[in-house]
Amino acid sequence: MNAERRKRSWIGLLMAAASLGVLGWILLSGPSESMAAQQSNFMGGNPSVADSEEVRTLRLRFPAGSRSNWHSHTAGQLLMVEEGLGRTQVRGEALMEVHPGQPWWTAAEVEHWHGAAPDEDVLQLTIYSGSVNWMEPVSDEVYKAPPGR
Repeated sequence: MNAERRKRSWIGLLMAAASLGVLGWILLSGPSESMAAQQSNFMGGNPSVADSEEVRTLRLRFPAGSRSNWHSHTAGQLLMVEEGLGRTQVRGEALMEVHPGQPWWTAAEVEHWHGAAPDEDVLQLTIYSGSVNWMEPVSDEVYKAPPGR
């Protein structure tokens, strides 16, 4: 009886190993169903993913009345308001109000600031790469200036 038990144990182990091998082969061979579904979303070829390790994405919530210091980005910055009312300004240009769904691009090395309106919070989506060069605070006079066009 003891020999019979050992035989069944070995058979069970071999069956488990064979099952795992087959499962591994299925998972690793050929494109998966989800991959095929993704490929069917594009016409004329499939886009490739560019190196994006250095791209940073942040969702920043600025309370009403708050803003960043003047700064620039070595590779530019793309921002978009998700909620609330934002403000931004490029040094030497008019202050702008930014509304939900409105993206804006600041090119590399352009000095600017961004934040919330004086009386409304803002949630911003921020996308940039490279480094940030921080400068002096934005004065209340600059921040509270009427928006221009």
